[in-house]
Amino acid sequence: MFKASVLTLFPDAFPGVLGVSVIGTALNHGLWALETVDIRKFSRHKHASVDDTPAGGGAGMVLRPDVAATAIDAVTAPHNGERPLIYLTPRGRPLTQTRVRELAAGPGVVVFCGRFEGLDQRVIEARGMEEVSVGDAVLAGGEVAAQYLIEACVRLIPGVIGDPASAEEESFEGDLLEYPHYTRPRVWEDREIPEVLLSGNHAKIAAWRREQAERITKERRPDLWARHSRRDGE
Repeated sequence: MFKASVLTLFPDAFPGVLGVSVIGTALNHGLWALETVDIRKFSRHKHASVDDTPAGGGAGMVLRPDVAATAIDAVTAPHNGERPLIYLTPRGRPLTQTRVRELAAGPGVVVFCGRFEGLDQRVIEARGMEEVSVGDAVLAGGEVAAQYLIEACVRLIPGVIGDPASAEEESFEGDLLEYPHYTRPRVWEDREIPEVLLSGNHAKIAAWRREQAERITKERRPDLWARHSRRDGE
């Protein structure tokens, strides 16, 4: 079973969005498991402090390596590090749907949620942490990013989504963004559903959706379009 262990200073932030809709239902039905670990409980310092001033000076605080490593080891040691250990940081490699599929197919993830200016680099190196970014923006901490990553993985677990085919036509599958969707009423605020979608001609509908996906990808994500074009040329 896929298990997500989250190391955080704010365990009350979980399950958050992971406890609602199909993801929450799957959690309640035992299709996946969620464990939250309070990093602060592993501090042996006065007032349970977990951070200190940056070496070399500068603003903010840095998560201490002794506290962070003790918390990480408590989670990973019993299982011999079989699950990827992920540190969520803006400087990490961008999370891709390909990586999400790889993670979802495994036994789960251990996710470390950073705070303050970040985590002491020695821990990242010593524990072989995989640095991952969920977008080109800076958050106050890694909790929202952790829920983002976990939800992306869990929804790919068999039985979580009602219709598995829906996951095969989504954005990033085949390096294309998803085509537009419509539903009733047929006319809304003088805007009509494209006629081809009402034609009943499945071949034409499939072709239209493909054209739309390609157009949107080319306009909005030239990086994906370039990768898609290279794959098509192989």
